[in-house]
Amino acid sequence: MEDTLIYNYSKSSSLVKKDTLEELFLAKYSEIHKNTDAPCFFWGNVGQPFILARCLITLSNIVKSSFNLSPFQMALLKDPIVTAGNGMLRFEGFSHCAGVYARIDVLPDALEGEFLENGTTNVDFNQPMITALGSIRPSEKIMLSVGEKEVGLYREDHKLIERKVPLPLKWIKGLGTVQIYLSESEKQHCFNKIQTQQLFRGMPKGVIKSDYYLIVRGNKPVFSPVKSTDAVCIGGLHRLRLLEPLLPYIDSMKVFSHINKQSTTWQLYMGNIRFSFSLSRESWRGFSGEGAVLESLTSEVSDEWIDALDKYAYANQSFNSTMLAVEENISLTKANNLTGRLAAIGLLGYDLDENQFFYRRLPFKLNRILELNPRMRNAEKLLEAGKVEILNSSKERTEARVEGTGVHHTVIIEEDKERCTCEWFCKYQGERGPCKHLLAVKKLINN
Repeated sequence: MEDTLIYNYSKSSSLVKKDTLEELFLAKYSEIHKNTDAPCFFWGNVGQPFILARCLITLSNIVKSSFNLSPFQMALLKDPIVTAGNGMLRFEGFSHCAGVYARIDVLPDALEGEFLENGTTNVDFNQPMITALGSIRPSEKIMLSVGEKEVGLYREDHKLIERKVPLPLKWIKGLGTVQIYLSESEKQHCFNKIQTQQLFRGMPKGVIKSDYYLIVRGNKPVFSPVKSTDAVCIGGLHRLRLLEPLLPYIDSMKVFSHINKQSTTWQLYMGNIRFSFSLSRESWRGFSGEGAVLESLTSEVSDEWIDALDKYAYANQSFNSTMLAVEENISLTKANNLTGRLAAIGLLGYDLDENQFFYRRLPFKLNRILELNPRMRNAEKLLEAGKVEILNSSKERTEARVEGTGVHHTVIIEEDKERCTCEWFCKYQGERGPCKHLLAVKKLINN
């Protein structure tokens, strides 16, 4: 199984009742160990347990969904990722096809407790956990524990058994791409609760194969099949139905669009809890295959820098490349390259409201993450085999020839345009990231 990581949880997640108090335990897994003396990441009260439970159930439904895979593939359920630190909790996940990304941000004012450790881990969402979350009533109070907490992982006097869970590598790849898209997105609309519910009530039925457009007529937002000026383009509109269970509880919704229409993001606000929901350009396109992170891999950044920051930074900490350049006395170019590389391997997330990256301490080894970009590996093979020849190069324009299988490809890189004669580039025109020939030429001229 080359596309999964197989690992074991030492315990399963559970929701345990103690008299009138309920305690939620989310089992953690990590293949690296940092601050392992801490029994868990967070332990304390949740200010909006009913809303959080609904958000977690919705996130689980997103994780179990797929819009381009077979029923057999859809049966392989995956588990969300949780990041704890800096006074916040973030739960993240992708649909099975990796074309839908969702994140729950539990803000500091929604939590009252202690962060015993900061970090990121994969969370075990078993069916008993989903059932227990669904039984939480608005008046109930729960304690939330992220990680293992002593011997409390029991339910009704029964010990929950160990589970083997496959984690898709494309999730880690998708984490990098979707954060790049988020950082390149702009807010288009802000709707109140009534406007949002009216918008969703007017959504067409069934699977929608053609593009739809979000427009505002007067004060009323609507989905239209007709393109118009300043409309937000949405591919695979039917995927938005995954948000419908949360609509009764929202205060407002913001809509963000990628500058090149590669994604849309729908952010729901419920008190001190935010729910972000990003859609890829088309239903059949997963974020993991878009190649948005490949540009950042053409400039070398030493693994020592990445490893040092991984040890120094803490979860949910804001990451600012300009401040990094000043504090570490390095050039802004190097700091930006480092930011791109960190995002490319999934160590940075992006907060749209704060308009900045945040650090995500992944529970996976760096060398495993760095091997997830086959186009970049193929570009390096071209360089190693001496198949890249720079014909002429200046600040404004570079022309190169790259040897392929029985053919030579021409690569031209200009200030605001790049081209290649290969089939990949002719098909996608750069929409899904650069081809291996462009990557090889860029890597050669950048290093």
